[in-house]
Amino acid sequence: MVSLLLQGLALGVLTGGLYALLASGLSLYFGVMRVVMVAHPAFLFLAAYLTYTVHTALGVDPFLALPITVPLFFVLGVAVQRLLVARLAPENLAMMSVLLTFGIALTIEGLLGTFYTGSYKSISMEYATRSLTIAGVHLPYDKIIAFCVAALTLAVLFAVLVRSKFGQALRATIQHREAARLVGVQTERVAGYGFGVGLATAAVGGTVLALITPFFPASHWVWIGKLMAIIVVGGLGSVVGAALAAVLLGVVEGLVLVTVDATWATMMFYVFLFLALLVRPQGIFGGRLAHRF
Repeated sequence: MVSLLLQGLALGVLTGGLYALLASGLSLYFGVMRVVMVAHPAFLFLAAYLTYTVHTALGVDPFLALPITVPLFFVLGVAVQRLLVARLAPENLAMMSVLLTFGIALTIEGLLGTFYTGSYKSISMEYATRSLTIAGVHLPYDKIIAFCVAALTLAVLFAVLVRSKFGQALRATIQHREAARLVGVQTERVAGYGFGVGLATAAVGGTVLALITPFFPASHWVWIGKLMAIIVVGGLGSVVGAALAAVLLGVVEGLVLVTVDATWATMMFYVFLFLALLVRPQGIFGGRLAHRF
């Protein structure tokens, strides 16, 4: 029983790291612009399909596609914010952003279905099929790779948020948009770049997803509930809170998976979401932490 719990704990931590990466973009959108980005998982799988295309066409490792997809998605994010999101009325931004990004998600799904059909796609790399065993705990290489890539990406994101002038402007915009504007921060430009950074993280996340799981055009609907639960539990707008909540929910999911079954493991996200909304609407890691990027 102990070894089973250790197995679930280890897999939960590794999966939680990936969840943290996937949810970080959602936290940025809401923190900077109060935009509920329903289309974020759709962009994840758009990146997965682009990675699949580059891999099958050129035969290169999926991660070698990142120099193509990350800048492309950054530019795409800036364009989406300036051409679409910026046109929404500020007084109804949250509600209208749900409708807008829902439409974007449907559009991406339709385009993927047209160009790739509705069949499952996957990327199989020989190194990702092995596993590492430590003290009787089996760690799949694909999970280890996903965790390492997620940790590296989040470290770079936090460094940008903390060390760069753009990060300071972004955090100022998150904490108080009007005050940031009064001291000279170009909040509209920051919002565009923040959206770009959010989609850049989606490019990395989509590449990892393409490596570890089969996918098809409607796969994004499976993920939207999980990611929304993570950012609500973590405290809306807090990247740090979302990362902590992602690891917490990943561990709970892993432990329930090995001790109960997969159905209840998935249900844990919605149980924690319900408890957060009922007991602590600002999120388990809300409060002061919610104001720290």
